[in-house]
Amino acid sequence: MNERDLVKDVILEIFSKSGYASTAQMTQRDFDFISSEIEKKSGILISGTTIKRLALGEFSRLPQIATLNAIANYFDYKTWQDLKASRSKVIKPEKEISSSITRKDRFRVLKNKLVYFMPSLLLVIVILGLFLFKSRPHSILNADTAKFSCQRTTANDLPNTVIFNYDIDQVQADSFFIQQSWDKNRRKRIYKNTHTITDIYYEPGYHIAKLIANDSIIKAIDVHIPTDRWFFYAIDNVVNYMPEYIKTAKYLNNGILGLTTQQVKENNIDITKDKLYHYTYSPSEMTVRSNNFRLKTRIRMNEVRNSLCPYITLELFCQGYFILMKMTNKGCANKAALILGREIKGNEADLTALTFDVSQWADVEIACNNNIVSMYINSKKVFSAPSFDRIKYISGFAFISNGLCEVDNLELTGLDGKVGYKSEF
Repeated sequence: MNERDLVKDVILEIFSKSGYASTAQMTQRDFDFISSEIEKKSGILISGTTIKRLALGEFSRLPQIATLNAIANYFDYKTWQDLKASRSKVIKPEKEISSSITRKDRFRVLKNKLVYFMPSLLLVIVILGLFLFKSRPHSILNADTAKFSCQRTTANDLPNTVIFNYDIDQVQADSFFIQQSWDKNRRKRIYKNTHTITDIYYEPGYHIAKLIANDSIIKAIDVHIPTDRWFFYAIDNVVNYMPEYIKTAKYLNNGILGLTTQQVKENNIDITKDKLYHYTYSPSEMTVRSNNFRLKTRIRMNEVRNSLCPYITLELFCQGYFILMKMTNKGCANKAALILGREIKGNEADLTALTFDVSQWADVEIACNNNIVSMYINSKKVFSAPSFDRIKYISGFAFISNGLCEVDNLELTGLDGKVGYKSEF
């Protein structure tokens, strides 16, 4: 095995540790998930596209040393050289070409070839050297001197302006950015000798802001945007991702939490368009751990426009990740989805267990016991898998639908009996 083969093998080993048996069925989101797993251990961002290319062996030369070191960090080695040394017994030099000619003959043949090809060879070397010099990104130096912090301008309201303070004056890199959350589109460039930038958070929840040098994350901080109350908004289901807030003092109707089409219209929201309606609750104080909890609710959905595949998504926000189950009508199973560490799509797996008539009341439960998450619909287990983040707290939850949800009751408790939220409305 040469060093190129070793790179591919250790990447595939990371897939195996993350529960992937083969790259054949993996989507780009799966490769992005592996990217985030490496980033958690190393603090260095390797794009999902690069991960895919390395896993498939689609590279002619070794990756940059920063990329190799990040892979080594995942296996708790400080550098790639340390990892390579630990596996040196399986790495062999490229096989030499044998020859029966004498050393003298070999030297004479080589000399003649060099004389003939030398001008062309020198030209190729010069061009290649210039290309590599221009295309190779500069390394990052003094990253440990960077400083990064933030503060909210309001306690629990939206939109919420967050003031970021940073110091990158001693860090050597080509470019610097602050990324608001997981969304790479919410990335702003920053410069040396400036130390403050503001950004707006339009949605509640637990976000992780990142200070980035070149393509590597050098600092990350938590940005918690709570509401301490139910908060409602709509988002266009295609193209635009700017929330339209739904403000109403009355969201309890006959003991049911929900909105009416009239309330939506009163907020100047066009209900004839394809939209996602969000009911969110994000408390300031987090008391229930994400490795041992039980969430129980009773839900159904009322359509606001004709939809062939109505669906309800129950999303549980945790610090740094989320759990999601997207339920839909029978016959629309390819629209169902699950997220727990990685995304499982209904068009790539059999998720018919998540289908039922979403216009009728259903009891839904998500429970985690000793890091094993199980999901139930009407007391029937529909999914179970290990949790991948074991020390964080639950930071909120949401009901998301292409219609208007109705929630009859909701209860979130820790397995130790601690109540995070409880209401029968």
